[in-house]
Amino acid sequence: MNRIVILGGGYGGVKIAQQLLSNTDRDTTITLIDRNPYHSMKTEFYALAAGTIAEKDIRSPFPKHENMRIIADEILHLNVEQQSVFLRHTEKVYYDYLIIGLGSEDNFHGIDGASEYTHKISTIKKTRQTYEAVNNMKNYGTATIVGGGLSGVEMASELRESRPDINIRLLDRGDSILKAFPESIQGHAIDWFKEHDVELVYNSKVDYVEPNILCNAGTCLLSDVTIWTAGIKPSKVVDKLDVKKDNAGRVILNDYHQIPAHQNIYVTGDCASLELPPSAQLAEQQGKQIADVLSAILRGKDPKKPSKITVKGTLGSLGKQDGFGLTFYYPLKGILPRVIKTGVLWYHKFQN
Repeated sequence: MNRIVILGGGYGGVKIAQQLLSNTDRDTTITLIDRNPYHSMKTEFYALAAGTIAEKDIRSPFPKHENMRIIADEILHLNVEQQSVFLRHTEKVYYDYLIIGLGSEDNFHGIDGASEYTHKISTIKKTRQTYEAVNNMKNYGTATIVGGGLSGVEMASELRESRPDINIRLLDRGDSILKAFPESIQGHAIDWFKEHDVELVYNSKVDYVEPNILCNAGTCLLSDVTIWTAGIKPSKVVDKLDVKKDNAGRVILNDYHQIPAHQNIYVTGDCASLELPPSAQLAEQQGKQIADVLSAILRGKDPKKPSKITVKGTLGSLGKQDGFGLTFYYPLKGILPRVIKTGVLWYHKFQN
């Protein structure tokens, strides 16, 4: 009996489970462990936090199969020598093959009070809490979003459409928002924020955070709700693993997405050290390759070396009627990328 255990029901973990279930026999069991009993679309958490989308619209059930077992529990740590996974409420689970797809958590960069006094959109539970905070704000209150990358920009724009009665400021440590995108897209987003009265604060340096206060570069700002989108790091479970990692704490893998010293362990998504930046699309493509490799091994064959992963593009929203994106490095602006992004979301949910 081959025991496959998948840690994390995110984009990579679900893709692996789907593919393995279509190729496995009765001698193989798959156990998927996630803190929630469903798959949630993390790329849309900003809209849930703003209150412009219902939670049911960004959830989908995990695959169902007689060889599939779902455990909803918190993963505490791994013992790679005993090939076991320790859980908070369930007895430990043993594996023959392990896939780690635990995603990421917020990186507070050692800033005092950032963890305690900010709201987040990194998990669905934290996003619910953020939704409650921003939608309970009184009119003319101020929401501060720290981090001008994709998540911060989408959060700020969606919140503006949801709460036109509040003040919104967006902080970024650079000299522009969306630094990963071309200047034309940066300019498009900046123009949108100017038109919709969102304050942009560049070259920010958050000193510390207190209740209703954020101190930035020596100046303390009043903030009824502060939302943190200023960086991520791999799951704390991965942080505890005694394996080789890159400077960002992500696990270094071989050409088959395996940990070199433990080749029955695969890593996908935000925890994997790859050339491309973490994204849902990257996790799904990597998951497909892992499933192909593992399927071959289970059949007693030598797996083919996976090809280089190419990402088709990145899409972002500016509310419900505007957006931006890169498709094969070609910039898109306006309603078209927003429509494409909506279509991708619903296709993913339908596919699941």
